[in-house]
Amino acid sequence: MAASVLRSSSRVLTSVLRRTGATAVSGLQDRTDRGYADMAFTFASPATVFYKAATNVKQVDVPSFSGSFGILPNHVPLLAVLKPGVVTVHEAEGIKKYFVSSGSITVNDDSSVQILAEEACTVDQLDAQAIREGAAKAAQDLLSASTDFAKAEAGIALECYDALQKAIDHP
Repeated sequence: MAASVLRSSSRVLTSVLRRTGATAVSGLQDRTDRGYADMAFTFASPATVFYKAATNVKQVDVPSFSGSFGILPNHVPLLAVLKPGVVTVHEAEGIKKYFVSSGSITVNDDSSVQILAEEACTVDQLDAQAIREGAAKAAQDLLSASTDFAKAEAGIALECYDALQKAIDHP
């Protein structure tokens, strides 16, 4: 499982890098036309597109392996890897929260932001009972794991369930 997660992340990053390179030149013209408060936000998973170049987003808070951080318009360009946790989207109308398992974050020079998640759902779609049961099974699998691969696999599952539990405990 760990190897497949790394391969998936690699494919996502390769795709993001290609897109970033393709839009970097065309984005320079857009930057002069955009106001300070504009941020084109795209957020998608293989199953769902949550936002597509949305401009009503004022801030996005993301969990990454280099630390959690907020993205505002005119954020410095960057590429980061999502860790399991809650993505908080601050819209003009209110706040929406999504749980993500993994993926990538790209902030471009033209203030556009893309989040490509391996899996994502709204926090209110999470099932507390299923999370508790999954965490108990992952903990048991970690204790009974006999190979390094099995230990890594169970450790990753337990980390995801811990993040899921935090998401429902602190909505």
